[in-house]
Parts: sequence; C-alpha cells; structure tokens
Amino acid sequence: MNSNRLELNLSFSLDGIPVQAINMTYERFLRTIPSHSHGSGCYEIHYIPFGYGSLTAEGRLFRIVPNTLFVTGPHVEHAQAPEPEEPMQEYCAYLKIQDNARHKISSPVMESFLSMPFWFGADNQGIHGLMRQLFQELERRPIGYLAQAKLLLSQLLIYTVRNYKNDRPTHTAPAPESSANPGSVIIEEYFLYEYRSLSLEELARRLRLSPRQTQRLLLSYYGKSFQQKKAEAKMSAAAILLADKGKSITSIAEELGYSSPEHFSSAFRSYYGSCPREYRKNL
Repeated sequence: MNSNRLELNLSFSLDGIPVQAINMTYERFLRTIPSHSHGSGCYEIHYIPFGYGSLTAEGRLFRIVPNTLFVTGPHVEHAQAPEPEEPMQEYCAYLKIQDNARHKISSPVMESFLSMPFWFGADNQGIHGLMRQLFQELERRPIGYLAQAKLLLSQLLIYTVRNYKNDRPTHTAPAPESSANPGSVIIEEYFLYEYRSLSLEELARRLRLSPRQTQRLLLSYYGKSFQQKKAEAKMSAAAILLADKGKSITSIAEELGYSSPEHFSSAFRSYYGSCPREYRKNL
C-alpha cells in the first residue's frame, strides 16, 4: 500500500467541543485491510476520490466507487479490499472526541456527528477539494498553516454532517462514554498492519507498558485479551485473502505467519467452524 501519512496531534474545537486530529493519510490500496474497530471516542472520515473496492461494515458489504464517503466510529467493525485492476485511493482523517462533551454544550453539528457511528454514501459537498487543500497546508506549512488546518478540519466535520441530510442514521446508538486512550492508535495500527507477527511483548514495548498492563488495557478498552485480538486480526485477514481465488492456501498461510498450511487450517477451523477450502467454496 502506497501511503502518505501525516502525524498531527492537532487540537481544535467546533462549537466549543474539543476535537483532536491524530493523523491524516492519503493511500493507494494495494492490499486488503482486515476487519478492525476503533475504541471509544475515535472516528475515521474516509473519502475515496479515485478507484474501486469494497467495504465490509456491520455485517454488510458496500461497493466503493469514486466519490464515496464513509465514517467509521467507535466499535464499528470494518474491513476494506481494493479491486486489483483499479485499486481505490483514499483520504482518511483520524479524530478523537469525548462523546460526553455533547451533553455539556449545544452543537447541532457535533450532535449529528457523534450520534452517527457509521455512515456510507456519496459526497455532495466538495470534500475532495477540501482534503487536497488540507494536505497542501500540512505538507507545505506556509505561514498560518496551523490556523488554516483547524478551519479546514472544522469544515470537514460540517461537510460530513451535511452529507447526512435526508439520510436516516445507519446506526444511532451512541458509543460508550469514556475518554480516548492515548495508546489506541498504536494498538489498532499494530493489529491492523502487522497481523503476520503479532507479539504481546512487542506491543507492550511500543506502549511502554508491561505485558500484564497491556493485557489489562486491551480488556478494559476492547473487552478482549491479546490472544483474542490476535486471532481476530489473523482470521479477518484470512477471510479476505480467501476471497482471492488466485491465492493458494499455502501462500495465504505463509502471508499470515503460520508455520504450515496445516497449522493455518486448524486455526481457521477452530475460529470459523470450517476449513479454508470449504469456506472458499461457499463464497
């Protein structure tokens, strides 16, 4: 996956509600992104200007085409796969917002945004131009770029909510209230991109915690142990890879970090209740 990633840690507010922009990415997808979710208070705004692919979210399959916009909020399981002939290109803004902030300050924009953990549709507000301008400000850093970036991020939230107009909420239950954990990005990206060689000790090192503290953090933040998160990451990737019938079971096992196809098949059967070949036949 070709990626242009900007680490921000940029704080701004909209209608008096604090928002933290953690990072921005512009990516050309050359491989699948396995199923994953974000913790409380974490939202991603995805915009696809070019290319094609698919999104699996909340148990449903969505086709991604140019000008697709979708939002994935707290605890929304989602996975993405590109179409090999013309893979999608995506802008993504990763934001953290304290959900309980909306109960303290009246804000129609933030109320709408926080009450919509998942939304998928076409953009009709000109988000492509806004994303390009935001990237230019953050990459070139002309005078006043921080102030301009905050204005553009506020505008991104407003444009996103305007796209919700005339659409019923896909899912209206608010996420559990809690402050966003500062290690959430490290955790989510580790399971998302490095599922081949996941290690509790390595994750603990990156978080600057002990393995025991890391286990407690995962349980409190996701309700899952390290082994459960590891199995989920590997098996989500396996399900997507099996959809590509040009890949052999042996090559998939190797890509996922298993020592043999037999080891992979055993783990897959334990997780899904069928062997990889049976699963592939039913796709």
